[in-house]
Formats: sequence, structure tokens, C-alpha cells
Amino acid sequence: MKKMKRIILALVGGVFLFCSCTEYNKVLKTTDYEYKYDAAKAYFVKGQYSKASYLLTELLAMMKGTIYGEESLYMLALSEYYSGNYDTASAYFKKYYQSYPKGQYAELACFYAGKALYQDVPDSRLDQSATYSAIEEFQNFLDLFPYTQYKDEANNLLMDLQDKLVEKEYIAAKLYYDLGDYTGNCIGGGSNYEACIVTAQNALNDYPFARPERREDFSILLLRARFHLALQSVAEKQEERFRAAIDEYYAFVNEFPESKYLAEAEKILRTSEKRVK
Repeated sequence: MKKMKRIILALVGGVFLFCSCTEYNKVLKTTDYEYKYDAAKAYFVKGQYSKASYLLTELLAMMKGTIYGEESLYMLALSEYYSGNYDTASAYFKKYYQSYPKGQYAELACFYAGKALYQDVPDSRLDQSATYSAIEEFQNFLDLFPYTQYKDEANNLLMDLQDKLVEKEYIAAKLYYDLGDYTGNCIGGGSNYEACIVTAQNALNDYPFARPERREDFSILLLRARFHLALQSVAEKQEERFRAAIDEYYAFVNEFPESKYLAEAEKILRTSEKRVK
């Protein structure tokens, strides 16, 4: 009996699926665009976003200039967003707020143009073009809607995106430091410690509002790199570079007087002062 019930349920499910597919095929073939639009909305409400998206993409040109045009474009953007097609969704959200700057959904579309890109930003070790694009969209959103109810969320997402860029710079600076005396990658001259110094200093300048703990990591890396650069330098450059390390120490302890790296920093100071004397 249980087995028979399972077979009946499977058959009933199959019939519903067949009817659903038959209905969808009917919608695809019809030239009644209002009927097709109503079907797209129904699929959207039921969470069948790929079907809704396919129909709305076809309808977009037909609905332009009609009372359905604005809603069609916004619903298409949402369908792509909920389907996980974030780049496409962002492009449609952007098209919406550019086409309908005073539209009913303009504020939300502008916000989600950035949020869609945010969902798709890569690992910090990879190319960050998408991160820059998302930052640009959020900054544009805050410029266009300075009093928006989504201001705090947008600012928090901006901070997260900036952290991605900061993390990428930290990974690069740390890699240079870890390479140390290795010269195989220094074809154009210079040293890995110099590259670490430049990368870390630029990051501190470019991202003044980076999280304090990450600024601390950059700062100690900068101090270490200056110290090791002095150690490996030829005699005539050592005094100048040890003095630079000493200056870096005071800058470090001034900003982070209770740093977890304080003991290490003081050891660097003592050795540098001895070398200068």
C-alpha cells in the first residue's frame, strides 16, 4: 500500500510538472504580450526567476514606453539578482535608474546595482576590478540619495569592499617582505624590502580609514622592512637607513602605543641605535 501511494504521488507530481511545462510552452509561443507579461509576473511571484527572466528579456523592447515598461525592467533586474547572475543584474539595475531617474524603484535599483556587484567580488588575492566597480556604484548611490534609509548599509558594504582592497595590498606587501633577500624577482634593480616599504606606505596613504588592526599590521611590516633593508645595505647607506628605521619606530609607537608588536619594535630600535652610534 505504501509503495502504491508513492507511485500515485509520483504520477500526480509528474502530471503537474507536465501541465506546468505545457503552460510555459504556451506562454512562450503566444503573441499576446499582456498575457505573457502577466505570466512573467506570476513566475516571478512563485520564485521561478529563470522563467520570469526569459520572458521579461523578450518583453523588454515591446514594453518600452508602455505602462509596463518600468516595472518590467525592474522585475527583470530582480529576477537576475535572485538567480545569482549578479553582473547581469547590476547592469539591468543601472539601466533602470538611468532610464527612470524619477521612477518608483529608482532608489532601490541604484542601491542594488552596487549590492549585486558586492555579491560577486572575488577573493582578495585575485583581480579586484569588480570591487572597484561596486565601490563606484555605492558612491554614486550615496551621491544621488544622500538621505536614503539604506545609507548605513551602503556605508558598511563600502567598508567591506575597502577592506578587500586593503587586504590585497597587505598580501602583496607581506609577500615582498617574505621574499627578503631573494633577488630572482628584482630584475629591474631594487630589493624586496624596498618594494615592501613602497607598497605598505602607499596602502597607508591610500586607505587612511582602514581598520586599525590592519593599519597596525602595515605599520609593523614597514618598520621591519626598513630595518632589514638597512641590515643588507652597503656600508655607506647603512647609517641613513638605520635612522629611517628609528624614525619609523617612533611613528609606529606614536600611533600604536599599546601594540602587540611593541616588544619587537623596541628590539629593532635598540639594534638600530647601536648601529648608528
